[in-house]
Amino acid sequence: MHVGFIGLGVMGQPMALRLVRSGTPLIVWNRTAARTEPLRAAGAETATDPAEVFAKADVVILMLADDHAIDATLGRGTAGFAARVAGRVVVHMGTTSPGYSRGLEAEVRAAGGRYVEAPVSGSRVPAENGQLVAMLAGDDAAVDLVRPLLAPLCRETFVCGPTPSALLMKLSVNLFLITLVTGLSEAYHFADRNGLDRRLFLDVLDAGPMASGVSRMKAPKLHARDFAVQAAVHDVLKNNRLIAETARTTGVASPLLDVCHALFEETLTLGHGGEDMVAVLRAIEARTAG
Repeated sequence: MHVGFIGLGVMGQPMALRLVRSGTPLIVWNRTAARTEPLRAAGAETATDPAEVFAKADVVILMLADDHAIDATLGRGTAGFAARVAGRVVVHMGTTSPGYSRGLEAEVRAAGGRYVEAPVSGSRVPAENGQLVAMLAGDDAAVDLVRPLLAPLCRETFVCGPTPSALLMKLSVNLFLITLVTGLSEAYHFADRNGLDRRLFLDVLDAGPMASGVSRMKAPKLHARDFAVQAAVHDVLKNNRLIAETARTTGVASPLLDVCHALFEETLTLGHGGEDMVAVLRAIEARTAG
């Protein structure tokens, strides 16, 4: 089975590299062509445009930033859309609103294609190490086809039911992640400004019941003021907005998320949108200074 992969950003490139290195016959495309070079060197075929990917692949994975990028890549709303997706399985691995995904599935099916939601939990380092957690939704036959293809990328995959259950699950997980990292950053700042040894604080945290895979990944970055991106602030803010919009649509209160939304917007306004999400520390520091 030939697999296409479109979208070679912070997450997409290491994911695609793991696929090709596992022996998956892969054809790739990215808007910035230079991002395809490591894939070509690893043995993937590179396409000149998205249409070539769809022409040569049975399953096409999309790891794109937002709904606008997906629509443009698929040619949605044009005569070329049906020609691209007919007879193909379209795998949406990015994060968009559940409503958008539901509408896209309906159009893909109407054009004679199949559709699977497969958002992942994890950032750049888990992507590089094949330790992502995937959530899948769609019709059973398509999910059964796609699930083993994702094995090189994931330590676990979960079938969540019909579309958009996987994206709703991803947003639920992300709500916890956003509040967790914000809380860790605020606690670190509190300890620091009250004169505690910051390394000792992190050691105490790591020895206790609050330690987690997230704290063990993010705490060293806080201590070193290492804001190199694993999950960028602007992406976190996008996810925050998607969760907040879904919460409003379904009448669900999200008080902690609303506070985090304000802090990540302040981080972006301070000019740190391209930094890792622990840069929310900068907004907390700015509030203290103010």
